[in-house]
Amino acid sequence: METIKNYLETMFQNLPNTIEVKRAKHELGQMMEDKYMELKAEGKSENEAVGIVISEFGNLDEIADDLGISVYVKEENVIERRMVSTQEVKDYINEKSRYGFMIGLGVLLCIISPCGVIITENIYGIMFLFVAVTIAVGMFVFSGVSMGKWEFLKRDLCSIDFSTTEYVHNQKENYRMTNALMNTIGVVLCVFCCVPVIIISEFDRSGRLDVFGVVLLLVLVAIGVVLFVSTGNRMSAYDTILKLNSEDTIGGNFVASQKGQVRYSNKTLAAIMSVYWPTVTCVYLCWSFLSGAWHITWIVWVIAGIFETFIKNMNRN
Repeated sequence: METIKNYLETMFQNLPNTIEVKRAKHELGQMMEDKYMELKAEGKSENEAVGIVISEFGNLDEIADDLGISVYVKEENVIERRMVSTQEVKDYINEKSRYGFMIGLGVLLCIISPCGVIITENIYGIMFLFVAVTIAVGMFVFSGVSMGKWEFLKRDLCSIDFSTTEYVHNQKENYRMTNALMNTIGVVLCVFCCVPVIIISEFDRSGRLDVFGVVLLLVLVAIGVVLFVSTGNRMSAYDTILKLNSEDTIGGNFVASQKGQVRYSNKTLAAIMSVYWPTVTCVYLCWSFLSGAWHITWIVWVIAGIFETFIKNMNRN
């Protein structure tokens, strides 16, 4: 029966989300279930019963008139979408997770890059700074190029079937606790990152060890940012996939978690948000180098996170 249910969802997923279509789907589902139970009562096997039901009711064009939805089933009213397979979805989620981790590591290197200069104030510190930033930029570029093959998910009209939607939804729900834990740890690290500076200042009256407090501050903030970026990208992957089915079609109602992803109606704002975190990184580095106040400039990451959340909430559908 589960096979029949999945087949029914696939039949209707690209049809408009109207009362007539919903009613027709329910009626057809009842007819398919009744036929299935009748065949099972006659002694048919599972595969035989499913095959007969699908062959009898599986062509929507032939039964559209009886269901009263022929106007919706006409070819010009059905928007063709590229069907994304379950394996493609799994590959995308895995690569998006790796992408998030790589970007997180790149940001970490950018944040801790001045640590060498802060500690040594010589050529080796400068070398560490440039090497760290160079590696970070390389990570950004490599990660961006690697994700290029998935641009069709944003560019083309795509969809996923019921079973794939259910799989992604369950994966997202299972990951929700991990996401909350990683975000909580990240917030704690960012909030208490100044503790090492305070402790060292309290016990080292000479001030010679203050630089190590600043270094620990940067490291704690960097680790927090890695957690934010990594878990955020994985959750973003789930949302991207669950949003492939249009909310205007029956397929858009497979699971409740398909709702809620941010869509920017303003193209300029969408373009700005697409380069938001790289821009924040540049602002952080420029401010830090020009002012030398590394113990203060980390606040950019906290403000940027709050601002991004505010913008998303203002533009959420």
